[in-house]
Amino acid sequence: MSRKDWKNIFVLLGSLSKKHKDVLVGLIGLSVFTALRPFVAVILTGLLVDAVYAGKALEELLRYVAVGAGATLLMAVAEAVLVMLFNRKLEYMQEIQARPLNEKSMKMDYEYLENVEVHEMRQRLERLGGWSLTARVLSTLNKIVKEFVTVAVAVCVVVPMFVRGSHPVSQGFIGSWLMSALLLAAVLLLVGFEFKFGSHFNKKLADARKQMSGHETKNKYYLDIMSGYEKQKDLRICKQQRLYEREFEEMAQGIKKTSDKMSQYACWNAFTQQSVSALTGFLVYAFAGALACAGLISIGGVVTYAASILRFTESMGRLVYQLSWMGGNAILAKDYIDYMELPQRKHEGCIPVEKRRDDRFSVEFDHVSFKYPGSDVYVIRDLSLKFEIGERMAIVGKNGSGKTTFIKLLCRLYDVTEGCIKVNDIDIRKYDYAEYCNLFAVVFQDFQVFAFPLGENVAAGSSVDEERAVDALERAGMGERYHGLPGGLDTSIGKEFEESGVTFSGGEKQKIAIARAIYKNAPFVIMDEPTAALDPESECEVYAGFDKMVGRKTAIYISHRLASCRFCQDILVFDRGKVIQRGSHEELERQEGLYRDMWNAQAQYYA
Repeated sequence: MSRKDWKNIFVLLGSLSKKHKDVLVGLIGLSVFTALRPFVAVILTGLLVDAVYAGKALEELLRYVAVGAGATLLMAVAEAVLVMLFNRKLEYMQEIQARPLNEKSMKMDYEYLENVEVHEMRQRLERLGGWSLTARVLSTLNKIVKEFVTVAVAVCVVVPMFVRGSHPVSQGFIGSWLMSALLLAAVLLLVGFEFKFGSHFNKKLADARKQMSGHETKNKYYLDIMSGYEKQKDLRICKQQRLYEREFEEMAQGIKKTSDKMSQYACWNAFTQQSVSALTGFLVYAFAGALACAGLISIGGVVTYAASILRFTESMGRLVYQLSWMGGNAILAKDYIDYMELPQRKHEGCIPVEKRRDDRFSVEFDHVSFKYPGSDVYVIRDLSLKFEIGERMAIVGKNGSGKTTFIKLLCRLYDVTEGCIKVNDIDIRKYDYAEYCNLFAVVFQDFQVFAFPLGENVAAGSSVDEERAVDALERAGMGERYHGLPGGLDTSIGKEFEESGVTFSGGEKQKIAIARAIYKNAPFVIMDEPTAALDPESECEVYAGFDKMVGRKTAIYISHRLASCRFCQDILVFDRGKVIQRGSHEELERQEGLYRDMWNAQAQYYA
């Protein structure tokens, strides 16, 4: 891992420690206890062996046993408590990490939400098999600290053996400096060999995991198709089962091949570790036995030193493995940091929106041009127009003509590239954004109705004015359906969380979305294909009650069906990002141009 990788890991942990220092403290304590506990048993076992060899009394031997058992038990209890506390934190670490991610998602500039790279970044952070990135980093760090402490303690225990083994006593070359140096060199060489091959196999494992991540993304997509009845309609009617089966089988084979590779690399890694451990153990026991025969260490010392060196070599192997895991986590940590540090490009104004008793607002597009970030193509070109509160405006045009982009700019989901938009002669970028958003109630074409109670969906919050909510539902054409619901406004939409929830049709959901716009009581009501999911009778009902629904508010209505625009006094015809015609239905029908061509093309279906 590079210094930059570690920096990303520490930045991630730093954000956690601001509110959850106890997690890191518990992690360090758990790592130290887990590393030290085996050495207590190893050292006490060595002392017990020496006591037996020396012919100590039974009472003294029992004292060794009691001390060893008691110390081991106390440390095991302490370790178990720390494991429980640490794991309890890990269980809801997903929620701890999701909170700042979700807050960032709701506050970041809207353009990031439509950015593919940002979307994939968030997907990578969520595609961790139920674990949060922070939980993975903490778990890996716990193991790294444990193995590091094990290595450090093993070195402290073993060093005296080499010091004694290199004492120049008259025991031939066993007690010479050369023998100790050769053993030390052999152990370090074996550890270096294990480190190199471990790094090699772990790099291959990391590459295989990247491949597996792509396969798992496809697997999730295909499983979503099988679990969603809406998607299976197309699958069955269009007879796409064979296509699905072929794609699924290719994905499954990809998972199998990658999984086989991962198993192979893991087996070679384990084989290397075990081989090095066995060879090191042989050398260490041989050397320790020779020192014991020479009278330089006791028989118990052989047990203590040999076991410590074996733990040293095993921990070095595991340390390499965990460092490779941390390297993969560091890549994801960079994703997390990049996501959380996405800069705010949208200008934050501070001027409060004018509070007018008459709710009179004028809107002006002053030579507005716009192209999406990263694109050189203008979607809106030099657009200039004005309209005032209380008007009924329809926006029509072919697909891709700039209609929906016009609404995104008006609602300030995006800022204009050139020119400016003014409300009451003030550039909207100077207004406080939250206050400015209060001016608009929008029903988008891809509206969302959530698995919350009906009242909370209409009120867009947990505080529901029952009288207003019922009135909004009735004005949106949902009155009869609402009064037939046993739970009233408390009725859960869908059965995702409540078995007693009610499944509404697409048209009913669209009416609920319209009711939400009515409930907000904003000066501007914007509807993007608001009747697309309604049957003709319901559509006629919505049109007939449209004036009642919006009252004196400005209504901006986007539709492909020109017949639905006839009740609007002002119709804007968009083409290639410009308004090429403007007027009432009667005026535009008499003019040569796109509107009349579109009207004539659709007129045969209106009879």
